Amino acid sequence: MINSMKLPSLYLFGFIPSSYINQCHIPQFTSTIDIRYLQIKMKFSYGTRFAFLALFLFALQSVCVYAGSFHKDVQIHWGDGRGKIHDNEGKLLSLSLDKSSGSGFQSNQEFLYGKAEVQMKLVPGNSAGTVTTFYLKAPGTMWDEIDFEFLGNISGHPVTLHTNVYTKGTGDKEQQFHLWFDPTAGFHTYCITWNPQRIIFTVDGIPIREFKNSETIGIPFPKDQPMRVYASLWEAEHWATRGGLEKTDWSKAPFTAFYRNYNVEGCVWANGKSSCPANSPWFTQKLDQSGIDKVKWAQSKYMVYNYCTDTKRFPKGVPKVCT
Repeated sequence: MINSMKLPSLYLFGFIPSSYINQCHIPQFTSTIDIRYLQIKMKFSYGTRFAFLALFLFALQSVCVYAGSFHKDVQIHWGDGRGKIHDNEGKLLSLSLDKSSGSGFQSNQEFLYGKAEVQMKLVPGNSAGTVTTFYLKAPGTMWDEIDFEFLGNISGHPVTLHTNVYTKGTGDKEQQFHLWFDPTAGFHTYCITWNPQRIIFTVDGIPIREFKNSETIGIPFPKDQPMRVYASLWEAEHWATRGGLEKTDWSKAPFTAFYRNYNVEGCVWANGKSSCPANSPWFTQKLDQSGIDKVKWAQSKYMVYNYCTDTKRFPKGVPKVCT
């Protein structure tokens, strides 16, 4: 993606509208030193600026990740009208839950590896018993799955972010977080990167979990089954909040969560094979030392459950992948 490049000089000098910056996930600032240097040193004539802009936009087409459209890329496959797309461009979608039904959408395409990203604003107020999701899943009884699930809570208590990885129908790899912000107060970006070597969960660009391919020590890894991208809002009051102690207050229904800026780049599965975009950074992405440090930061400060340390659940020893 282009978000690792330093291109704010174009934004600062009015070359590119902010909407284009946001669409392509280009940062709008660099360091103070960079900005001062640009302000002092860059003295372009109008003609030079125009030529530079044209060249930049031409190059940008090959590196800017496609900003998806809910109209074109997904179908609201259940909910009987409780899922809605709110604009002509297909940038904003809502899912709702009432006592009769929840709702959800799925991607039109299947992927065997990919990077799936969306911005979400969760159910505000008393959301106990509700689950809001963004995940990848294969069909069948021996399915693979990669989960972001947000477990609602009573007012004034934090939402729990629940992550898990399933391979051939077996999960049991839960890690849960109370995030460093209120995910009901505004939109935040959630991303799953799935490549042959690892799965990386990120929140607002900060990696919070890495699940590595450990097949060499006998740990299954999702690599054979194409998956669709899914999102849903549903009721699970029997387990979602404090193990089912807090029930859903249906007087607060309908509950509504919002999704925007849905964006997927992946190896599209069709006719029994996958086709990958050329030179996709996510396909070989791994965490550098900075990313490893961010995972440690997130897990040391905000993780509230880790299956790898649950000795009561695994009295004979934690799973091999944890060691």
